[in-house]
Amino acid sequence: MTVLYVSTTEAAFLLNISTGRLRFLLNQKRVIGARKVGRRWMMPVNDRGMPEIIPGSRGPEGTWNKFQRQAKTIIHVLRKTIDYNRDNKTSHPVVAVKVGNKKDYCHSLKINGPCQIVYQPHQPNRSQAGGARLWIEVEPQHIVERVYFSNGDYGPPPEVVEQRARFQKKKSKSKKGKSKQ
Repeated sequence: MTVLYVSTTEAAFLLNISTGRLRFLLNQKRVIGARKVGRRWMMPVNDRGMPEIIPGSRGPEGTWNKFQRQAKTIIHVLRKTIDYNRDNKTSHPVVAVKVGNKKDYCHSLKINGPCQIVYQPHQPNRSQAGGARLWIEVEPQHIVERVYFSNGDYGPPPEVVEQRARFQKKKSKSKKGKSKQ
């Protein structure tokens, strides 16, 4: 029986956590069977194809993925944020990466495997990409490496902040309308 080992980037992708968080777990010796080969960490995967993490003794339960991915990765380029960055000389992340219910923002990414670019001008993808008409789909088994610029403005891009504010405004108006009745 051969044991399959994965690198830090692959393990972070499988666990659905950042590589920084995985390195923190490695330094705490919480990844079962992990070993350093030269300068690289190598971690064995279990029968479900996932590296195993020892839960911490304090704080909230870990949020890493325990099973193989089922959802496609959806990548959306935020056009309004690109315009905002140009006009205001900022560097907010302009790429939204969504896997299941988790959405992450980054400056660039590398897709390790086949992907598909989808354009549907008359049928926006409201379920996965928030109404996007153009997006990239990556099958669950393929790794999407996210890259953040060191001088970036982190957090959601202005476009997303504006959408959330509009949604909260609509939500509060609908609550006020219901309370008057």
